[in-house]
Amino acid sequence: MKKHILTLSLLSIFACNIAQKKDHKINKMISDKPNVIVIYLDDLGYGDISSYGATALQTPNIDALASGGIKFTNGYASSATCTPSRYALLTGMYPWRNKNAKILPGTAPLLISTEQKTLPKLFKNQGYQTAIVGKWHLGLGTGIVNWNEKVTPGPNEVGFDESYIMAATQDRVPTVYIKDGHVVGLDKNDPILVDYKNNFEGEPTAISNPELLTMKWHHGHNSSIVNGIPRIGYMKGGDAAKWTDTDMADHFLEKAQNYVKTHKEKPFFLYYAMQQPHVPRTPHPRFIGKSGMGPRGDVILEADWAIGEFMKTLKEEGVLENTLIVFSSDNGPVLNDGYYDDAVEKVGTHDPKGGLRGGKYSIYEAGTRVPFITYWKGKIKPQVSDALVCQMDLLASIASLLNIEEKSTDSQNLLNTFLGKSEKGREYLILEATGKTALRNGDWLYIPAYEGTNYRKAVGIEVGNFPFEQLYNLKEDKAQQNNLAETNAQKLAEMKQTFINLRGLEYQKGVKEVVFK
Repeated sequence: MKKHILTLSLLSIFACNIAQKKDHKINKMISDKPNVIVIYLDDLGYGDISSYGATALQTPNIDALASGGIKFTNGYASSATCTPSRYALLTGMYPWRNKNAKILPGTAPLLISTEQKTLPKLFKNQGYQTAIVGKWHLGLGTGIVNWNEKVTPGPNEVGFDESYIMAATQDRVPTVYIKDGHVVGLDKNDPILVDYKNNFEGEPTAISNPELLTMKWHHGHNSSIVNGIPRIGYMKGGDAAKWTDTDMADHFLEKAQNYVKTHKEKPFFLYYAMQQPHVPRTPHPRFIGKSGMGPRGDVILEADWAIGEFMKTLKEEGVLENTLIVFSSDNGPVLNDGYYDDAVEKVGTHDPKGGLRGGKYSIYEAGTRVPFITYWKGKIKPQVSDALVCQMDLLASIASLLNIEEKSTDSQNLLNTFLGKSEKGREYLILEATGKTALRNGDWLYIPAYEGTNYRKAVGIEVGNFPFEQLYNLKEDKAQQNNLAETNAQKLAEMKQTFINLRGLEYQKGVKEVVFK
């Protein structure tokens, strides 16, 4: 009997040791995984930072990432507007596959399915902590939102353990911060009401009460007034919860810093989605006038400062050398995007496009080609890469970093490229702008002919009026001044067929060119 008890005890100890070793192995596996941070700016152009050629603006902290990591010269957002690009970044899917992936109002339902594969879910399944701080703009709820109760589904339902966001954009209502689905600082006796079609009785607007404005609207932004700034959409109530625009950069920075400080013991994924230089451009008083280019230049300097402070935190907390950082922008630049703020008048010699053609909203290069940097101190060798890469590729690439094979999305595994171990990028990429798509393949870009016009005179950008096909060799003509569609019929036919095969479209019988609506 004693011998039997002794045997059982030894077996129990042996099993316990195996379990402990297994737990230790799992914990070690998790601890060996790097933190990953995506720093995402809003409307920052290819030529807006000094490491990408700007001379009128100096951005030393972003430049430090570029000089210490990989500066991609052919790095792309998926789209020329914000919501589609953010959708592609987090899901690894082309946004044109989702008909609702377009610029959303603040009351739009959640764009990402809660069943969908996402970047934060990928991390979470591997034992990571996950969080978003900053701009969301991917919809919330189911389409009918009561802002005075928990707003769900949202970021927390698509993979983020923690979320501290603004619902849409700084120029759209509701102008409040939302933490894990709850409006921050809300007074239940002053409930929030939001409507994007009809104003609330007695509420002032930019049209009815222009004397209340501290910022003049140019187009589109003439509804509710918050902090003297006219917005898109109507809002009533929630006064105690409304943000202070000039403090937003500091506010989001503090939240990002605190997240690192309180989650540094385990691997984490942080999506730090900054609001600069999107309108309304409201720099903190510390930065007003610093650029000499008006508020747009000032908020770019403010963003660079915030990134510098954030990097200091990573270093001070001892996590910098175990953190992969990806820096980029959701789309290209725009000067006048709805307000009179001297962006056009004071731009001077500065070229936000960096020599490219077009800008935000445009299918031309400046709409989607953006600053794109990967940085990992001690792991990535500083270099410049001409490889064709897209933010959409982060999902499959990060999966590979975590020893997972991912082939169920449009994302491609470019991990070695992002880490500087390969110069090979994508073979092709379909780019999107305001519902239209084009094909980048090697050095070439093909833009189909489209019916109708799509020229945004208000913003002064050549968004696109395409009655004929266009073909450009971007290596020789990055400014897209020489349309080779008529002089290189063979390449045009090749690009057109590839585009049609990828999009699943067919030639229209009896039509010389493919004409899309």
